[in-house]
Amino acid sequence: MLIPKKLKHRKAHRGHTKGKATAGNYLSFGQYGLRALSNGWVTSRQIEAARRAMTRYVQRGGKIWIRIFPDKPITMKGNEIPMGGGKGAVDHFVAIVKKGRMLFEIDGVTPPQAREAMRLASHKLPVETRFEERKSV
Repeated sequence: MLIPKKLKHRKAHRGHTKGKATAGNYLSFGQYGLRALSNGWVTSRQIEAARRAMTRYVQRGGKIWIRIFPDKPITMKGNEIPMGGGKGAVDHFVAIVKKGRMLFEIDGVTPPQAREAMRLASHKLPVETRFEERKSV
């Protein structure tokens, strides 16, 4: 799973997930991509599950790029802990995904293969997605 090597701040505020992506919102590497159509948090486990689904489907064919990284720490307090006592320990990491963000890219496979691989990956993610193809000029 993806986690940061080190953090500037160990615990982060929750923040908000409004607005649309201003960076990482176009195809940069591959011929096909998976674009987010809604805002949300994607955990490192969900990213890994989507990556495995795609890799398993293309069977060592093509190249896959992951365009998001889980760098936001999410804290949790233990079960049945009374209120108070400060913020909980870091439990897992999430990537903040905004509308328009390119999540994954793939190249070196046929269009139907890429579409199916992305469809399988999208089932593992908590945000709405759309398959995108690079326009050939």
